[in-house]
Amino acid sequence: MKDMWDNRYRTDDYAYGIAPNVFFKNVLDHYQLKGNILLPAEGEGRNAVYAAKKGLEVTAFDISLEGQKKAFKLCIQEHVKIKYHVGDFFNLDAINHTYDATALIFAHFPPHLLSKYHKKIVELMRPHGMIILEGFSKKHLKLQKENPNVGGPNNIDMLFSKDSIRKDFLNFDIIQLEEKEVELIEGTFHNGLASVIRFIGIKKE
Repeated sequence: MKDMWDNRYRTDDYAYGIAPNVFFKNVLDHYQLKGNILLPAEGEGRNAVYAAKKGLEVTAFDISLEGQKKAFKLCIQEHVKIKYHVGDFFNLDAINHTYDATALIFAHFPPHLLSKYHKKIVELMRPHGMIILEGFSKKHLKLQKENPNVGGPNNIDMLFSKDSIRKDFLNFDIIQLEEKEVELIEGTFHNGLASVIRFIGIKKE
């Protein structure tokens, strides 16, 4: 898996573009979050850089060193600073801190790790912290078969449903939870009609 992502990010072009994810951008613009934010599976840094430009203290991580290199390059271009760790989440310094917000943007983990990652991320969040999630839904497989350019995992167990989100984030007040079809225009690898889950939640006391 690491080799696949390193190969994808090794080119000069940004695999998913340099603009932030639209849903993530709209949430940050609307809620004007303060404090620090954790960005798992951040890839080449497009969302981390936008969060930093909005004044948030950003901690990101990914398994890809090539992704980190591209993220730091984008930071220089946009005149911001972020913390970006590379490696397995449970072995990183990032788990020794707490966060005011977390954003999981197309953060699809292997099935045996998915709920484990979500549980740990919940533990790291402060009370009243916000989680922002957009990921491919289980209905996305049909659209992916019709148009491979839209991207996403081809393993249904790595995809989301509203029920799986409710189950993994029990201790959250739901601000938004919906499944919908959206047109993705994100670099080379997210192009076309996609079925996604969008979730905004506030951690309870």
